[in-house]
Amino acid sequence: MGVEEEYLVVDPATREVVPRADEVVERASLELGEQVCTEITRFQVEAKTTPCAGIAELAEQLRRLRSAVAEAARGVGLAVVASGTPVLGEIVPPPITEDPRYGVGIANYRALHDEQSICAGHVHVHLPDRERAVLVGNHLRPWLPVLVAMTANSPFWAGRDTGYACWRTLTWGKWPVAGPPPYFASLAEFDALVGALTGSGALVDPGTIFWDVRPSTRFPTLEVRVADVPATAGESALLALIVRALVTVSLTRVEDGDPGPRFPAELLRAAYWRAARDGLDGHGVDVISGELRPAGELVDGLLRHIGPALAETGDLDLARTACDRLRAAGTGAARQRAAHDKRGRPADVVDHLLEHHLADPIMS
Repeated sequence: MGVEEEYLVVDPATREVVPRADEVVERASLELGEQVCTEITRFQVEAKTTPCAGIAELAEQLRRLRSAVAEAARGVGLAVVASGTPVLGEIVPPPITEDPRYGVGIANYRALHDEQSICAGHVHVHLPDRERAVLVGNHLRPWLPVLVAMTANSPFWAGRDTGYACWRTLTWGKWPVAGPPPYFASLAEFDALVGALTGSGALVDPGTIFWDVRPSTRFPTLEVRVADVPATAGESALLALIVRALVTVSLTRVEDGDPGPRFPAELLRAAYWRAARDGLDGHGVDVISGELRPAGELVDGLLRHIGPALAETGDLDLARTACDRLRAAGTGAARQRAAHDKRGRPADVVDHLLEHHLADPIMS
């Protein structure tokens, strides 16, 4: 498994995002090489782990990446924060990184790029068989809203509380091929739909398949892209642990001939909306039963579902403890709001993010 995280570059004096990611990447690459790169906007830096076999190795890499990128930012008088959306700054339209591919995207998608200064956390799980990867995705679909709720870390947008725990999910959902993936009966069905979407102009290239679960276009992996960038390295590690366990359980079911649950796409969309609004502080939609349930019950159901896979790798107790700590501390969104509520100042939210960028209370 491996993780990609996106961070926002901020001016530590004004607390606003600034378009100087290239300077941070240039300096960080002296230590990290190709593990760090620019992203579509000049506000963003991306850091990538190498493939890891165990959770301890992954968590250590995530801490090292965050430390190296933060140190590089300090070296040019800047800072980085892990937040799904910018808290402060002039962000619409964002400054786009110069790249021919991005130019094609702007011509095609136009003002959709206005809200592209958003940061996600992506988990890759080794799964080189594309047919199985597509079928495994069917089994992951019911749990994606729970992952949205657990990693919610984007309540603010340009100085305003959106009222949502995960505003990034709502803005990202505007794209023509984004959000929860469809149900696919086979790889052939997947490829046929991708071909039709390409012909329609909805896709620039395979890299613009932005579904939250997809066979990676670059690696022999299944990529799960549903989460805000988690607030801490420990939460990123927990996300990866859960996703790998979900893939493991799902792969077993696929190999047993289980096609995965079918349910209305509209219900999954509603579950995404509710998870993005409430995070772990309210209720979520169980897409199998159609019932509204406390978010904590849905997390418990997820842990029961993946328990056998976690037990097999010796990570069950660790995952349970980390989830308990997350619920006690609150999501990244809840912690951002708590920082804001003390004095009602968005700048305090950025200071909170700066202070806790290298913290690891969940997996410590």
